[in-house]
Order: sequence, then structure tokens, then C-alpha cells
Amino acid sequence: MAETKTNEPASSRIEFHHEPVEARIRHFFEFTSPLTEDEVKEQAARCLTCGTPFCSAMCPLHNRPVDFNRLVREGRWHEAWNALNATNNFPEFTSRVCPALCEAGCTRYLLDDSAVGVKSIERAIIDRAWKSGWVRPENARGRTGKRVAVVGSGPAGLACAQQLARAGHTVTVFEKNERAGGLLALGMPDFKLPKGIIERRLEQMEAEGVRFRLSTAVGTAEFEPGIGSEAKETIEAATLLDGFDAVVIAAGSETPRDLRVPGREGKGVHFAMELLCGQNRASSGAIKEAPVTSKGCDVAVIGGGDTGSDCVGISRRQGAGKIWLVAHGNQPPEKEDKASTWPSYPKKLRVSSSVEEGCERLWDTETKEILLDAEGAVRGIRFVKTKSTYDAAGRRTLEELPGTEFEIPVQRVYIALGYTGPSSALLKAFGVEKTPRGKIAVADEKGERPFATSVPKVFACGDARFGESLIVRAIHEGRECAAAVDRFLMGFTELPTFR
Repeated sequence: MAETKTNEPASSRIEFHHEPVEARIRHFFEFTSPLTEDEVKEQAARCLTCGTPFCSAMCPLHNRPVDFNRLVREGRWHEAWNALNATNNFPEFTSRVCPALCEAGCTRYLLDDSAVGVKSIERAIIDRAWKSGWVRPENARGRTGKRVAVVGSGPAGLACAQQLARAGHTVTVFEKNERAGGLLALGMPDFKLPKGIIERRLEQMEAEGVRFRLSTAVGTAEFEPGIGSEAKETIEAATLLDGFDAVVIAAGSETPRDLRVPGREGKGVHFAMELLCGQNRASSGAIKEAPVTSKGCDVAVIGGGDTGSDCVGISRRQGAGKIWLVAHGNQPPEKEDKASTWPSYPKKLRVSSSVEEGCERLWDTETKEILLDAEGAVRGIRFVKTKSTYDAAGRRTLEELPGTEFEIPVQRVYIALGYTGPSSALLKAFGVEKTPRGKIAVADEKGERPFATSVPKVFACGDARFGESLIVRAIHEGRECAAAVDRFLMGFTELPTFR
């Protein structure tokens, strides 16, 4: 019998279906929809089943697209779920917000400029798994009697906690905000990651024995400007060290990099997370309305990364007028040089869904001054164009170009320049050593004591140790740290590890 059309390779990649721009900017909720089953099988059939799967090598989690693509193509969905679940604690998160390093390493992408849609297949698998009841608590075979505290409930902390609970340890996660999930829950817009998706995974973790202590700050209730906290109680670091057999710091890299220019103090200048977290709380019904809004304002977002893009999407939905997205770097090429980058993630111009919804992008642009009116409110920004040069070691020098200063009128400025590291107050509370760049130093990252800090029985993982990075790398860090903690507590580990 001839194969059906769905088992024949598609001529090109099939993207997620998107709600039209004019419709989706009227709400704050998810606007992508998954591929049909036939479309998913078409994409899976495009996989070349490479003997050397660079897609897996490029993924920090070492997911196995070649395996689950074949199983999906053959209609063996439950086995595909097993293959995905073996390496990824939260595929419903990564299939929505990961930039898909795996797809950059796809051999078909190298050959015909159209990678297999690994993210769309991954999402189809996890969506089916939830609907079919395959995602169940994976309880430990027995209890070890060991207690572990995890500080921070972002993707690294959640992955670490889940793995340790499955190893039989009693795990308590401490989160200073009122919801678990870190910036997945509070900083990432609902249109990228609906919060109900996070909640159902937290319910699974609670059924596995993980305990969450929310609105509880560890060591201090006083954080640096720009770090959000809804803590109602504080627990001392010494209390955790006395009451637990191990402590994992997975608090993320939360300290925002500030914009140090005249006028920074003006009314209407905010860190990005003030806008994003406030709108998320309003969307969830936790508060009546967002405390920071772009409604009726022209807006400048300073910083061209994912957070800046999210600010554009939220501002557009709040009813902003003109929006500028400002990057001090130069505009990437529209076409990557595969010969020099493949299978690594290439640098090229990308247009996010939020940018697609309407903004003007400024490249090679440095902020000189935020202009204020007589009442101290923002009325505009003064910029200057720049030129970037790089030396042989890749170090960048920024040169301002004479005669290129210009101004734009705005009433809101959002600072989205990245993060400098975890809260210094939190690190001081534990007394852990820091790297020269302000991250938590670990004793022997790849040797006998991976993820161990300078303080006995205290470990660190995720952005707090690594620096701001991707959700997929944070999950990997959490899983690997869990194996290290398990080995420290028991003398051995059966948790999966790539070290």
C-alpha cells in the first residue's frame, strides 16, 4: 500500500499558526495555535534521521528530536512522549519560548534553508500528553530522609526541585513572590506563556512531594532597585543551613542593568520588569489594573533583546502610540553565513511577533539624555548614533559619530538592558564567593564538586551561577545540579546527568 501524504516530506517548513496582528493586540493572551496532526507528521517526515544528530548536540538538554520525530511520524505518540520526557522536565515551556538552538543545528536547515519544525513537534507531543493523561506525578520509590531547600522557583529551581523529589528527598522551594515560576510566571507575558500551563506543572510537582513557600524572602527583604518582591515573611539563611541537609541557590540573575544618563530619575522611566510584572498581575486578576501603563503614550524601549521585545508587545496592547525599540549594537545581517556558523545558533536579523505588531527599530544608537518637562516627567530622549569596532579578541569599542545627535518625543521609557547578576544581599546572606562578574562562584564546575559553592552544603545553578541565559539552559542547569546534590547527599546518584 502506498504511503499517505502525511508521511511524505513536506516541501517546506510549516510554522505555528498566528492570530492576525489586528486581533491579537486587543488582548494579552496566547495567540499561537498548534499544527494539525497531519501537519506535525509532515514536519516529522522531513527529519533526515541523521547518524550524527547535531540538533541534539546543540540543545543544552540534549533532547532527542531524531527519536521523537520518527515516533511521531509512525503514530507512536506515547513513545514519543517518553523520549521527550526523558530529557526535558518542562517541554510545554520550551516549545513556546525557547529560541530553538536545535533547529539551528538541523542538517536540513544547512541543506535547504528550512529546518525541521522541532518546536512545533515538541509542542504537539506535550499537548497530547497532557490531554491523554500521560503527564502524571513520578513519585520516588522511597524516601531518603534528606531535606533540601531550593531558593528561587524559576526554571532552574523548578527542574532541580523536581529531580531531587523524584530521587526521594524532601524538597522545599522558597519564593519571595506570591507565585512560583520566577520570571516565567511574572516577567514573561501571557501571550508567550499562559500561566495556567505553569500552574498545572506546579500541581504535578506538589503531588510528587515538592513544597512551595511563597512570599518568603531568604536572608533579606531589602533588594536592589528593580528586583521585584512580594515577600510577607523572611527566613534567615542560617535557618536553612541548620534545618536542611543541602541548600540550592537558584534565584536567577535579577539585578537589572541601569541606564545612567541625565534625566533617569524622571517620572515615566521604569525598569522593564515594572511594566511586565505589573501587567501580568493585572491579567491574572491579582490586582485591578497595571501600576505602569503605556496607554496613550509614545514609548522608547532601551534594549533590543527578548525583554525589550516583550515591552513592545505589552505597550502595544496597553494602547501605546509610537514605539521605538532602541539597540546600541549594529543591525545583524538579514542572511546568516552558514559556512562559518553551522551548527551553532547564527547571528542574523530576527523579527519577533511583538516587533511585527508595530515599532520602529533603531540600531547603533546610544542614549545621551532623558528629557524632562517642568514637572519632572519624561517628554523625550536625546540619542547619538555610534559605530562599533572589534579587535582581534572580539572586544568591542563604541565610537560616537559627531553631528548625529537627534531627539524623539516620548512619555514612557523602559530600560531593558539585561541583568548584572543575582541579588548581592542574598549572596551576602549566605556568604558565598562571587565571580569577578558578580555571579556565584562554584568550587569545581566540571570536576568532583560541580555546582558546589564556597559554603559547605550550599550549591548554585541557573542564571545565578551562569549569568542570564535561556530557559532551556536553566532547566539543564537545574537537572545537573540536582544530580550533584543527590551524589553529595547519598554518595551516588541515579539521576540522569551529562557530566
